[in-house]
Amino acid sequence: MKKNSEHLAHAFFLALRKKSKILPLVDYGLPKPFFCERNKLLLLSVKLGLHLRNKVNSKRVGVVLPPGLAGTIANLAIFFSGKVPVNLNFSLGNKVARQLIEKAGITTIVTAGKMMEKFPEFPWTKDIFEISSWLKGLVKSPHRLILEFILLILPAKISAYFLQIPVRVTQQEATLLFTSGSSGEPKGVVLTHANILSNCQQIERLNLFDREAKILANLPLFHSFGFTVATCFPILYDIPIVTVPSPLDVKIGLQAIRNEKITFLLGTPTFLRGFLNRAKKDDFISLRYVVAGAEKSPDSFKEKWEEFANCAYLEGYGLTETSPGISFNLPGKGSRKGSVGKLFTSIECKTIHPETNCEQSQGESGLLCFRGPNIFNGYLDEIQKTNEVLTDDGWFITGDLGYIDNEGFLYIEGRLSRFSKIGGEMVPHGTVEDEVRKLLDPNRDEDFGLVIIGQPDESKGEQLILVIDKEINFSELRKNLTLKGIPNLWIPKKMKKIKEIPVLPSGKTDIFKLEKELEW
Repeated sequence: MKKNSEHLAHAFFLALRKKSKILPLVDYGLPKPFFCERNKLLLLSVKLGLHLRNKVNSKRVGVVLPPGLAGTIANLAIFFSGKVPVNLNFSLGNKVARQLIEKAGITTIVTAGKMMEKFPEFPWTKDIFEISSWLKGLVKSPHRLILEFILLILPAKISAYFLQIPVRVTQQEATLLFTSGSSGEPKGVVLTHANILSNCQQIERLNLFDREAKILANLPLFHSFGFTVATCFPILYDIPIVTVPSPLDVKIGLQAIRNEKITFLLGTPTFLRGFLNRAKKDDFISLRYVVAGAEKSPDSFKEKWEEFANCAYLEGYGLTETSPGISFNLPGKGSRKGSVGKLFTSIECKTIHPETNCEQSQGESGLLCFRGPNIFNGYLDEIQKTNEVLTDDGWFITGDLGYIDNEGFLYIEGRLSRFSKIGGEMVPHGTVEDEVRKLLDPNRDEDFGLVIIGQPDESKGEQLILVIDKEINFSELRKNLTLKGIPNLWIPKKMKKIKEIPVLPSGKTDIFKLEKELEW
């Protein structure tokens, strides 16, 4: 067991020093796939870490890079330098991104020239470290790595000392991740070294990742799923990752799955839908598991995946504030239909009434609260918001409604913000969305977006509005929902047809943007 006082840099350092024939990383985001050996990844990261330690004065260092060799090296190097990596969402608008950079006190950003060309409106800081040119320079002049190479040959303790690798934690903050902002402005989630190490250990204890495991890592580094599950965890536990710059790069992703015999495909239902729509059965011969999170997967979608790819579709649950993993479904008897699995080790759960805050009995639905070593310390410079969700005795009030059954399986009913109180009854938007999609797409072969939004109503308190990006007969839909036995309060009263449902880079529906843009 890793000690709570261990620095992530030291854990990565020891993991990459281990002798192993497994390549830690294959980058499919370059003109041709680049196969990186462990010693090379460690050497380059240590070299850059020493540079950043000497050249950057601020505590936090920004990273604007996709998954890949450069993004991995940048994050490892910042850890090795004793500083805090902050992977920034480069798809945010200039105003919001600028506010987050200022809030984090970032003066230096590690990025690549191509990223600066692709996102010219991003609020780049004056101090930019262009990692692509730096890496190319080392390829042309490898003698510049001789000193670090020699020091890495020494015993681990001596090597770590001379290379200035942090061994023990002196400041708790390991990384800063900003929430997706799906229901409001992004919040800065401060995760500690113990949070991330604990969550990686909890994932390892699932005993799901064997020696044949190989992960397709295509989720953004600024997303907790992409950062912890697809980057930190594989490096710490010697599991190879094959990187693709974006989950939207389906063509390259399918090529990587075929060529590298990927066994684990991670993603959100939104992104996974693209793979399912464009793949041939032969593409998924090696695939054993699809691991989904961040948003609820419709049962029909899971069934379609398992039928087509002949693999297990496993759904988990987590939040940025929990590093992110909380629970996970395992193959066979380790799963239950509709659940997101059992809790990870060392995590406690209780539910409280959303209005009275009184603790509920087991099996009763309520606001989900968790306590454990992977729960965050608080939001950056947001004392009030932190106090709203973190209790004095360590409970994190998630804002999600759900319950745990008598077998210990966790069920998520949706965000409290995604319920409408109509005539005194709590109506879940997600459940209504599922019922509407079943009627509109019974064969599970269409790709369209729909969202249920709650709007004020004088007589009932709220009413449901269906927002959809395809033409439908709304009157017929309402009639069919009634015939199906859906309660009248649950049936949308109005419909709004839009060109496209806005989606965040994480794959979640951008509810905040949708509500802001809609005019009723």
